[in-house]
Amino acid sequence: MSLLKDIATLGQLPALLKLKKGMTPRPADVKDCFGARVEANAANLGTHSAIVCEGRELNWQAFNALSNQYANAFKIQGLVRGDTVCIMMENRIEFLALLVGLNKLGVTAGLLNTNLTGRSLQHCISVIEAKKCIFGAEVMAAVAEVHEELDLVSGADFLFVSDAAIADAACPEWALSLDDLQYAAEENNPPETGDNTIGQTALYIYTSGTTGLPKAAVMSNRRYLMSADMSGTAGLKTKPGNRIYLCLPLYHATGLLLGVGSSLTSGAGMFVRRKFSASAFRSDIRDNKCTHMVYIGELCRYLTNIPEETGDASIPLHSIMGNGMRPDIWMNFKQRYGIKRVCEIYGASEGNVAFANLMNKDLTVGMTSADVVLVQYDVDQDEIIRDNEGRCIEVRKGDAGLLLGKITPDTIFEGYTDPNATEGKILRNALNDGDAWFNTGDLMRVVDVGFALGYDHFQFVDRIGDTFRWKSENVSTNEVGEIINGFDQVKFCNVFGVEIPGADGRAGMASITLKDDVSALDLERFSSFVRDVLPSYAVPVFLRIDEDIDVTGTFKMLKGDLRKQGYDIEQIDEPVYVMKNGESVYTNLEADYVEALNAANAGF
Repeated sequence: MSLLKDIATLGQLPALLKLKKGMTPRPADVKDCFGARVEANAANLGTHSAIVCEGRELNWQAFNALSNQYANAFKIQGLVRGDTVCIMMENRIEFLALLVGLNKLGVTAGLLNTNLTGRSLQHCISVIEAKKCIFGAEVMAAVAEVHEELDLVSGADFLFVSDAAIADAACPEWALSLDDLQYAAEENNPPETGDNTIGQTALYIYTSGTTGLPKAAVMSNRRYLMSADMSGTAGLKTKPGNRIYLCLPLYHATGLLLGVGSSLTSGAGMFVRRKFSASAFRSDIRDNKCTHMVYIGELCRYLTNIPEETGDASIPLHSIMGNGMRPDIWMNFKQRYGIKRVCEIYGASEGNVAFANLMNKDLTVGMTSADVVLVQYDVDQDEIIRDNEGRCIEVRKGDAGLLLGKITPDTIFEGYTDPNATEGKILRNALNDGDAWFNTGDLMRVVDVGFALGYDHFQFVDRIGDTFRWKSENVSTNEVGEIINGFDQVKFCNVFGVEIPGADGRAGMASITLKDDVSALDLERFSSFVRDVLPSYAVPVFLRIDEDIDVTGTFKMLKGDLRKQGYDIEQIDEPVYVMKNGESVYTNLEADYVEALNAANAGF
């Protein structure tokens, strides 16, 4: 068996060599963009299927023509290279055609989460200084709520796109119908596409915003194409005739970079689902002959827990790529659905470090070509361990350490639109004078995976300190804590993440100290408060009431012992409360519910 695995590893070498050639850094003025890749597919693979969505199918020629109509309509509206617009739309053909059309012109697209409303939506549109707001009929109510608060002209700067699923939704009086503009536009390739460079900003992809004010991460053509080429060449290994199953929201990086990117650069087709449906998964895969898929760990957990059917292992799907696959799900999912290849990846939308399990080694995020280092980190004190000279200390091989990615001309950190937020993620003079490193905030270790052509393979261990991941979203403990501190009965609040068996990520837990004149927390009023001011994924699942908050000598709140105790009421003398799955008010955490949590039967 070991020999067979070694032979399989050697079989990855051609793809790795091809990838290495394609990942060689190119100067910023090299002309290329993903819009150009669509034009090439239309020329070379014109009649091959490009997209299937909600009963509609376009080949590459038709998809390119639709993208051109949008591009030429935008030209009529006065958009030029360097401008920025925002797009708010669910997964559908029009969304992808709009992205490609804008990219052909060199216009940057800000991709808005379709769940945004109110202040957070207004912020995301304003922070990128969008000149136009393109929105689908399905999100019209959210845009209508804020359109008067934006520095955009009603009747000119809001572009409405109809939705076949909402037949009676008409263009509002404060917007223009992009449908009408599109139909009047030409289908010819715009000449601007050939002048776009890889150094141009292609997209703004927003990070999860705990406070409702996400940061806009910069995504250049270079980073998009490098991610897409990696996925198509050595990750998913797609080619014309394959079909990629896409059900993740395309305003997030995983679906857009890995899935759509692989299609645009390889010519593979896409089956696009508006929203994920566990019950429809198997029929979608079979009926549409999907061979590849992009995933997040939580999606795979859902699919592992649905009732088994005869033939699960014989569906056409054979290769998947994504992030967050838990070790306890990994092998079960592979065996259940007959998956031959799992390419787990690691990386942040804004970061300069990416890992990919290109050699198909189980339970690992794979390898990286970036210059990285793992340094010692004190989890209990929540700080980097330094030597007498103030330098970071590298860990021994096999030990967990904080992952840093070196910032160089070839591995730049594109950061955010906010310079202060960008600088806050950079660790300077870490190992030597003058060096600069991207602080990922994640613990990793090097693992032994056997024969791997001499490449170190890494395993994700945990998020550190101030951020944890829950429901596929990043939650800032500092931001949640600051908001809870605003409740009139709270003196101090210390927020951290705790593990729940069978759940992806960590559930939020808040240790609360009450003001001196408060005898008991008003649970009903407090529950209403946190649900009103926090996104649902950031609302702490558990509360504990403590007399004091433990801090370090520099007054940083300690979380290590709290994490270890978690929600184990046998270890906690103080009152503990839980907001049960599907409920809206905190209640006392009882022993029988703890048993349900530990048995993974509580619905999380």
